[in-house]
Amino acid sequence: MLKLGVNIDHVATLRQARYRAAGHGTKPEPSPVEAALECQAAGAHSITAHLREDRRHIGDADVWALKDKLKIPLNLEMAVTPEMVKIARKLKPAEVCLVPEQRQELTTEGGLDVVRAESKIAAAVKSLSSAGIIVSLFIDADVKQVEAASRVRVPYVEFHTGPFANASSKAGRTKMAQRLIQAATGAHKLGISVNAGHGLTLDNLEELFPVPHLDTLNIGHSIVSRAVFTGLKKSVKDMLTLMKKYHG
Repeated sequence: MLKLGVNIDHVATLRQARYRAAGHGTKPEPSPVEAALECQAAGAHSITAHLREDRRHIGDADVWALKDKLKIPLNLEMAVTPEMVKIARKLKPAEVCLVPEQRQELTTEGGLDVVRAESKIAAAVKSLSSAGIIVSLFIDADVKQVEAASRVRVPYVEFHTGPFANASSKAGRTKMAQRLIQAATGAHKLGISVNAGHGLTLDNLEELFPVPHLDTLNIGHSIVSRAVFTGLKKSVKDMLTLMKKYHG
């Protein structure tokens, strides 16, 4: 069964637009923790939150509250830095996804270059794994990156589906899907489980279904955006209903 992880970062982004410097006695809203609980109630299989170094949306208090209140796994996205590794080892989320991070980007753009930073990433993976945390790497659909992921001994990779989602035509998405098929097949042969995410919506998701061996789709912006009109529970349930058509 294809699983859904809901990324709640954009709920926190909306909160921060008004309450970045909230005073004493103010209850900032919307609460990403309450949003996560709504997603859990709607059937989401996990919750993803990206604790960025600049804390632009999700904050430290958020991840601790999520860890305390969720009954489904918390997937912590984080940069490969000593500070973040230390936080993750103390927090002990069920999963960590190591991602590239640039201060000027609006959201994560591009996959982690495991080939160029193999020793640094391997050390982080070893430290996190020794704390009992499942580690994945957010990478582009590239065979060389998959092979490097295997060398650093991660059980999961998450393929960056941005190039697929951003393609301007069905032919372009089909071409990007072929790259994902090749990369997913390679990961499976190496014993690595496959997740995917970035830019996935109800409109483009079925075109991703030819990609085999998918375990979890991590989707945030589309679900949160549709929730403005439908409510969060229905937005999650609509995505789960569509995902039932996957037979990879």
